[in-house]
Amino acid sequence: MPAEPDRGAVDGHTAAPVDDGLLTARAAEGDEDAFEVLVHRYGPRVLRLATRLLGNASEAEDAVQEAFVSAWRGLPEFRGEAGFGTWIHRIVTNRCLNALRARRPVADLDAVPEPAAPEHRTSPARAAESRAAAEALSVAMAGLSSEQRVCWVLREVEGVPYETIAETVGISQEAVRARVFRARRCLTEAMAAWR
Repeated sequence: MPAEPDRGAVDGHTAAPVDDGLLTARAAEGDEDAFEVLVHRYGPRVLRLATRLLGNASEAEDAVQEAFVSAWRGLPEFRGEAGFGTWIHRIVTNRCLNALRARRPVADLDAVPEPAAPEHRTSPARAAESRAAAEALSVAMAGLSSEQRVCWVLREVEGVPYETIAETVGISQEAVRARVFRARRCLTEAMAAWR
């Protein structure tokens, strides 16, 4: 059985991973294989981000798919001032922001995924408490503005630096810090009973 080609290589050759800049340039010239490598390289990361931002796997998959279609179409105009990774994160984040803004202001708890089943050694009371805390956090997250939620998830969950968040969202670092601060404060107040 032939080995699967290295996802970091282009044209099926096994080699050291190809630089994003070269892949982006080749994809901009219409090289679908180069773009496929970029999709495989960044797809899982941006899907995780979109799922965390939207709280819905199906919506996240749609947002990521639309983002990659937009990126493919926009590659000829891509100037490369930021790396491809930053650019695709920006596109996905904007798709998610648009989806969040289009939602009703109150989150539907039925859309919140069930927490993982507790281990058999966990008591039923502890499991119920964990479920209630997860629901409280989901409600608290839904109470944040879409801009605060995006900045908080990028910083606190994804660990993205403030500078990169500012580039991704298209605002100043100070504005990012302010949104993350306000989101932390709101979440801390909402979750005070769970401390």
